[in-house]
Amino acid sequence: MHAHANLNHSRPLSKPPAGFEHIRRYQDPRGAVIAKLLPGDYYVTTEDEILDTVLGSCVSACIRSPRLNIGGMNHFMLPQPRNDGTDSWTDKAGNATRYGTASMEYLINRILKGGAQRSELEVKIFGGARVLAALTDVGENNIEFVREFLRNEGLRILAEDVGDTCPRHIQYSPMTGKVRVKQLKRSDGVASRELQYQTGLAVAPAVGSIDLF
Repeated sequence: MHAHANLNHSRPLSKPPAGFEHIRRYQDPRGAVIAKLLPGDYYVTTEDEILDTVLGSCVSACIRSPRLNIGGMNHFMLPQPRNDGTDSWTDKAGNATRYGTASMEYLINRILKGGAQRSELEVKIFGGARVLAALTDVGENNIEFVREFLRNEGLRILAEDVGDTCPRHIQYSPMTGKVRVKQLKRSDGVASRELQYQTGLAVAPAVGSIDLF
């Protein structure tokens, strides 16, 4: 009789970091812990976890301290609100942090609060695709914003995969700094979900080629 491997024998999930209880976390069949980010989310961890999201015109910044193995990722839709150019700074997930100005500050400050030094932060950025003609400038505006924000903060971009017309599936390991990028073949579903993300629709499964950063 042959013994069958049990792929679901991994230990129970640890509690999420304080303030991130709303982030969906689960274990894949191999036992890896996945934290799934939707538009408006950000997440910071010191654990060996994979941060996962799908980007169309949205942008994610992956930031970590290699010295402390603390890092995180965000997912924002627009640089700032369209009304008066200011952010509504609240603690509600997906409210202030749907905008890049707040999302970047929250992400960086949470990492610094964990003991990291600004000068040691390792930064990678992804997304900003033109997924629909109706969203022509959204992705490019997000790219320009995050580059300028990081430049003003004195933070250097170590790697990036931005622009083009393909949505991207991102998996980031703050523990190692590695990012797995898979391009998606279809953009219409991702763009539609970005436009309606406040309803909480899930993102599409990934297909296509893989690049590592």
